[in-house]
Amino acid sequence: MPDRSVYPVQLIQPDGRRVLDREHAALVADVGPEQLRRMYEDMVVARRIDAEGTALQRQGQLGLWAPLLGQEAAQVGSAHALHADDYVFCSYREAGVAYVRGVDPSEITRLWRGVAHYCWDPNAVNMTNPNIIVGSQGLHATGYAYAAHLDGAEIATIAYFGDGGSSQGDIAEALGFAASWSAPVVFFCQNNHWAISEPVRVQSQTPIVRRAYGYGIPGVQVDGNDVLAVLAVTREAVARARNGGGPSFVEALTYRMGPHTTADDPTRYRPSAELEEWSRRDPIDRLHRLLERESLLDPEFEARVKAHADEVGHRVRTATIEMPDPAPMDLFDHVYATPHALITEQRREYAAYLAGDPSESAAPSEGVP
Repeated sequence: MPDRSVYPVQLIQPDGRRVLDREHAALVADVGPEQLRRMYEDMVVARRIDAEGTALQRQGQLGLWAPLLGQEAAQVGSAHALHADDYVFCSYREAGVAYVRGVDPSEITRLWRGVAHYCWDPNAVNMTNPNIIVGSQGLHATGYAYAAHLDGAEIATIAYFGDGGSSQGDIAEALGFAASWSAPVVFFCQNNHWAISEPVRVQSQTPIVRRAYGYGIPGVQVDGNDVLAVLAVTREAVARARNGGGPSFVEALTYRMGPHTTADDPTRYRPSAELEEWSRRDPIDRLHRLLERESLLDPEFEARVKAHADEVGHRVRTATIEMPDPAPMDLFDHVYATPHALITEQRREYAAYLAGDPSESAAPSEGVP
């Protein structure tokens, strides 16, 4: 991959016009009207899922929500570049990726409501659950990719993280291991310009993608609000990984238009003029303008997209509100993959406590403080 850190790859301008870039346009030459319309629909639905998640938290139905508003192109474009057998290791913001991977929208809020340790079955869609430990997914993706390589599986993994996560030691260690052992992993940094209240310049005085060069990993910087450009560069990175070429690094320049999480107030640290500037680069509006220019929009299609987004939003809301509270003993399920003596003892003591048996629950188990 060439050094694109000064001139990010772009195939669609904010006004919807295509960019002449023969090298990267060739990577998406097969993308016709139907796939463009499909990606547009996926982005609209992803935004609706996000809006519903934010509203549900504000209404007291979720404990927390990490919005993706403004990052739809980075998530949908990269997810469309993946094969079914590739494995996704996400952070806590990739609801759009989850939707494209086939996660049932009714499962997306389960963890955030606090009724389970997870949202969906990872192996059903080859994607991990939301990960709160910032940066650790880089190590998980690298280890999984290397193990798959040893097993002879010709797949790629992808690790999603933000500009703030790029400062974590786990990402540095993952880059070092992946480079040394040629692990087939794609490091996908969604540079949304803010790590909670700290601007990206605090994370790095140089484009983040250049960090990969120090490890001997090829990298590319892309306009993260251009779904077609994101699709192109991610396809290239995934193909490199699947064909034995080793790791790659993608820095998608995008913008977090909402708060870091619903526990955050971005008006306390972010200038309104910056938000207004990035709003003019809205990724959904950009693809909408392209579709308009190429006569791929009609009232029937737009009505169908809106109806689908409304239906998905309704499913998210209804499923969230109707989620049953877990049984108290469910607390001990899925802590370890195999039976564990300590968990077994704690389960017994807690059951006795719930049953009101002081003789069984008063004394702690050996080794438990």
